[in-house]
Amino acid sequence: MSMEAFGPWDGALLVDKPAGPTSHDVVDAVRDQFRLKKVGHAGTLDPNATGLLILLLGRGTKLSERLMGTDKVYVGTMRLGITTNSYDKDGEVTQDRPVPPLTISQLNKVATEFVGDQMQTPPMVSAIKKDGVPLYKLARKGVEIEREPRFIHVYSFAFSEYSEPDAIFRVACTKGTYVRSLAHDLGEKLGCGAHLLHLRRTQSGVLNVEDAVPFEDLLCLDSSTVQDRVVPMLKLASMLAATPGK
Repeated sequence: MSMEAFGPWDGALLVDKPAGPTSHDVVDAVRDQFRLKKVGHAGTLDPNATGLLILLLGRGTKLSERLMGTDKVYVGTMRLGITTNSYDKDGEVTQDRPVPPLTISQLNKVATEFVGDQMQTPPMVSAIKKDGVPLYKLARKGVEIEREPRFIHVYSFAFSEYSEPDAIFRVACTKGTYVRSLAHDLGEKLGCGAHLLHLRRTQSGVLNVEDAVPFEDLLCLDSSTVQDRVVPMLKLASMLAATPGK
């Protein structure tokens, strides 16, 4: 298909999402601000997560599944000693246990156990649906059901800083990986429990948050400036063909 077949609003817009708004809030704001008919996104970020949110504009929405299927890189902080029902700071505390003396080396040794192919059980507080009802709605009613484990692959998982009880990490993984489940499961391995405190997506496939526009700044730009930031369809397709090493 020739380049002339696409308009200036067909492609992807990289947004650096702040903590607070949902991914759909960002989609709605951009659609309304720039009067666009079709806007979607290529992978949800939890409201309190920050970082790379890929908005798909116009015919860019046709690439949604391919973009969602790319590998992801996150950096984050987990807090040891406290377990929550959502596996992150937004949930209710379910256990509070003492944290044993730990070093970065000890944390990384445990983290290596999570590298590779594995089956991961999603948290009860998630958007996965059971008979058409999101699990988080059932969780709010105090209902817990058995979740089907999902196949994921973790390319790398390592800690860079630790000051009890908080540990900073980086993880590269396949789509569908619940990083808060990794935090929870690692905490259980340590015997003290843990939950996800902060999470930031830095990369999705070859697309990087360094090339993204902060959401607050984006809404202050005029249409022509935003059009210049749109990754065109053909460039996006060629980027999808690239397979970066982890």
